[in-house]
Amino acid sequence: MATAAASAAAPAPGKPLLPTANRGLLTMGVMGAMVMQILDTTIANVALPHMQTSLGATVDTVTWVLTSYIVATAIALPATGWLSDRLGSRNLFLIAVGGFVIASMLCGIATSLPEMVLFRVIQGIAAAFINPLSQTAMLDINPRESAAKAMSVWGMGVMIGPIMGPVIGGFLTENYNWRWVFYVNVPVGALTFAILWFLLPSRPKARRSFDFMGFAYVGIAVAAFQLMLDRGQTEDWFDSWEIIAEALIAAAFAWLAIIHLATAKKPLFDRELFRNRNLVMGMLFMVVIGISTMAPMALLPPMLQQLFGYPVVDTGMMMAPRGVGVLVTMWLGAQVMARIDARILIITGLIIFAASLRMMAGYSLEMDYWPVVVSGFVQGLGMGLVFMPLNALAFATLDGRYRTDGASILNLTRSIGQSAGISMVTVLLARNIQTSHADLAAHITDATLPAASLIGRFQPLGTAAMSFADAMVNQQAAMIAYIDDFYLMAWISIAVVPLVFLLTRPKGKMEVIHAE
Repeated sequence: MATAAASAAAPAPGKPLLPTANRGLLTMGVMGAMVMQILDTTIANVALPHMQTSLGATVDTVTWVLTSYIVATAIALPATGWLSDRLGSRNLFLIAVGGFVIASMLCGIATSLPEMVLFRVIQGIAAAFINPLSQTAMLDINPRESAAKAMSVWGMGVMIGPIMGPVIGGFLTENYNWRWVFYVNVPVGALTFAILWFLLPSRPKARRSFDFMGFAYVGIAVAAFQLMLDRGQTEDWFDSWEIIAEALIAAAFAWLAIIHLATAKKPLFDRELFRNRNLVMGMLFMVVIGISTMAPMALLPPMLQQLFGYPVVDTGMMMAPRGVGVLVTMWLGAQVMARIDARILIITGLIIFAASLRMMAGYSLEMDYWPVVVSGFVQGLGMGLVFMPLNALAFATLDGRYRTDGASILNLTRSIGQSAGISMVTVLLARNIQTSHADLAAHITDATLPAASLIGRFQPLGTAAMSFADAMVNQQAAMIAYIDDFYLMAWISIAVVPLVFLLTRPKGKMEVIHAE
């Protein structure tokens, strides 16, 4: 079997690793599955208040609808490569899509929080396999020379999914019912499943022993880390014994995982993966991209809704230009990668992305929606120029047999980066609001506001006036805190620019051949 896998990894020039009868239609099916899964990471967020009432949950417990999905996905991801070899990539993809659709249906009919959490765990496990398998399939069904174009198409879904999730979720929740947030997956998933069933080829199966200890170490470390990040803010971080315990468990099992993967005879991930410099650097950049791309998308909806008073649907429409920017530069990048060093495109994208964050740091409470639209479009341009060339370079020097494992590792690191980024900016936002509020309130004295000393004489009118003044101070403090977060992300994007040169440019040009 190892020989078969090796031979399958060396197709003739201009030929894909896995030929298919209709590459265009199969691409639509693969992308449909991936976008459906990506949407579900954010589409349920806006429906949480409605779920809370319907499921009889509290503000604290309803967040498990999101946490259970994220943790289940993170735990299952490392097993993708082994299951793909054992069951066949086609069979695993079909099982994952079918399981995701069934779990979505079950989430829609859930009547209690425990039921919802259980079904979200099943949905998260199925979702874990869809992302890396879709990335591998896109590379397998296109010639190696078309890797840049394949990754540009795949990357569009990854980048646009989280942006469109709140828009679709808000529309369905407001106009129909929160259950349609899950039901919408059924028709899309059924069509996707049918396309994959008829057209998706399979990689050869391989008998590969399962490294249970390695999987357990990695799974526990990732699960503990994700729980710490997700619950840290509500539990007041390291003032809580729960968060301390989760941090210690994550650190201990991460160390055990590193030692085990470095010394085991048959580790969970082939050590050859970590000898590939482009893949390792791609993992590092995926963490940074997860922080930089997801943090603004996590900050903008509450900022626009709470500080500016925009409704959910309008908020989503204002963020949509970011997706347009991604589409433009991913298409453009795929066309020029044959002539321009991909590393230059990544550096250009990082600089544009940092510039967009600098534009966002100029937001004020007096602005209209145009600064949000313009900075979002510019940010999308930067995201597209970073994500597509980075994915192409990460796989450019990697042997075809390691694609599925490589894709699962890249998706795992991106997921960790996203969680870490959202937690980081949320913590800084909360603390900077408190600090800015104290600084601003200190300037409201008899000297700066002479009427303040008279307010106490006019109760309850005076109390109402002071409440109004405090609300204005809160609003300004929150705006300052958001601006501080945008500045931080801009500096992070600039700081990683020198690391781009650690990526290796593959020999010859990364040609882009149009799909047949």
